[in-house]
Amino acid sequence: MLKSETKIRVRYGETDRMGYAYYGNYAQYYEVARVETLRKIGFSYKEIEDKGILLPVLDFTINYKKPAFYDDELTIITTVKELPGVRFTFHYECFNDKKELLNTGAVTLVFVDRERNKPCTPPDWFMDEVEKYFTNE
Repeated sequence: MLKSETKIRVRYGETDRMGYAYYGNYAQYYEVARVETLRKIGFSYKEIEDKGILLPVLDFTINYKKPAFYDDELTIITTVKELPGVRFTFHYECFNDKKELLNTGAVTLVFVDRERNKPCTPPDWFMDEVEKYFTNE
């Protein structure tokens, strides 16, 4: 299993009239956490795309429990529970600085061969790095 932790601070412009972090911002927060998780594996999105692989979002789900507020420091725990195939799913838990669970979610990406514009299995160079996180289970 692959797990990473990302910190994000809620900026003033990300809040609504009620003072809550606007619900639509969580897709961006999850993306930041996902990009950092890929960096932990050893790749940037740019490197993956430069090698001819695209990762469009197939599915995004979120379950809101409590709001975040301006200047809250959020901790997003990103977990990859199973090795990717054509699909690659990231699970999220978002906590405030009091360690209260604010929301949970998941994003599923699809590996797409840029030249053929068709779904594909993850390339060996990618899987060689990802599998390192699953070998000790």
